[in-house]
Order: sequence, then structure tokens, then C-alpha cells
Amino acid sequence: QVQLVESGGGLVQAGDSLRLSCAASGRTFNSYGMGWFRQAPGKEREFVAAITWSGVSTNYADSVKGRFTISRDNAKNTVYLQMKTLKPEDTAVYYCAAAADGSSLHRKSDDYPDWGQGTQVTVSS
Repeated sequence: QVQLVESGGGLVQAGDSLRLSCAASGRTFNSYGMGWFRQAPGKEREFVAAITWSGVSTNYADSVKGRFTISRDNAKNTVYLQMKTLKPEDTAVYYCAAAADGSSLHRKSDDYPDWGQGTQVTVSS
């Protein structure tokens, strides 16, 4: 099991950038695949981005492709989500999640047994 704590959320204006961090505890963090999801009010949780254990492979939702970048620093047990050119529709609670199968890219929330508590991102127009 991995404990996850997100940080870096906040209130920004459209067009701004923000970087989210997810700190993980556990000695096996560098073997986990990691993902970012988000949930807007009244909507279902949706996939945002995923990264394999090595950081070599990544995958993105179409809605964020070209604007968001997922990365990880295994030495720091941390995964990041760099968000640029933010839009009001990016407003949501953002969650990081960990999957034991670190060699694959996981887009389904069911593939992730471990979740953080979430961090709010609000983008004003």
C-alpha cells in the first residue's frame, strides 16, 4: 500500500500555469504506475494522465494533451502534474493514484487501489 498526499492546488486565472505534486510514502514507490484524475462538481471522476514506473511512458486525456505534463522523481517519491494554459473547464479536485503494475499505463480508476485526498484547482475566466 502507498500513502499519497497531493499539494499545489489553488485559484488561478485562465491561461495561467500550476504544478501539482503528489508525495508518496513507501519503499516500493518506484515500482508503481502513477496517475492523475480529476472530478468536477456534479461530474464523474475522469482520467487526466498516467506514467509508468520508469517515467519513460506517459498517456494523457485528449482534453489536456499538449497542455499538461506528468513526470516523476523516484528519488523524491514524488509525481508531478505540470498544467499550462489552464481553462475554466479544468476546475476540479485533482487526485493522484498508484497502481501496483508499474509497467503499464492505466486509464481506468479501478486499476488504482491507492488514492490521495485530492487538491482543489479553480480556474477563473
